[in-house]
Amino acid sequence: MKVLVVDIGGTSIKILATGHDKPIKIPSGPRLTPKQMVSKVKEAVDGWDYSVVSIGYPGPVKDGKPVKEPKNLGRGWVGFDFSRAFARPVRILNDAAMQALGSYKKGRMLFLGLGTGLGTALILDGVVAPMELAHLPYKNGKTYEQIVGKAGLERTGKKKWRKNVADVTNRLRAALEADEVVIGGGNAKLLKQLPAGARAGKNGFAFAGGYRLWGQQ
Repeated sequence: MKVLVVDIGGTSIKILATGHDKPIKIPSGPRLTPKQMVSKVKEAVDGWDYSVVSIGYPGPVKDGKPVKEPKNLGRGWVGFDFSRAFARPVRILNDAAMQALGSYKKGRMLFLGLGTGLGTALILDGVVAPMELAHLPYKNGKTYEQIVGKAGLERTGKKKWRKNVADVTNRLRAALEADEVVIGGGNAKLLKQLPAGARAGKNGFAFAGGYRLWGQQ
């Protein structure tokens, strides 16, 4: 079985498939619709051989389907027939949960994705639990995402943002009794050091998670 993995973000879409070792990156943006996404992906991987598709979706997913429109993309994702559009079987997981799945080793693991927003997921003994912690109130009338997401970084600067990331990590780790925390996402590279009990994620973890959705390693 050859798997095409599509990791959808607010600024870019990253694509990789079985038998390929270099991901393709194409732009997304606030007006991107699912139809446009499929068209761009199919054009980018023209000539690639794949039999199934995994999609990391930047929003809540239930029973393998998006249940809420993404905050940083266009409209039309809820109810869209991805399997028909790709003409392949498709499995969809929240993007943070897909990265978490690829990051997982054992026990209770919390994943935090620092990017345009804040992606969160918990894995307990191999079972993935996508979470929407990003929009919970944190402090000063702002949510976790508004503090440690891209907007928070730009508003407070790196030094304060790093302190906030450490505080958020420690709070959520304690609340969820996580054995470890994996910190990934595009802005994780801006951290000078990781909070205690945390390890760095890698871009490839999202693809590993996409393969694991189909029982591949």
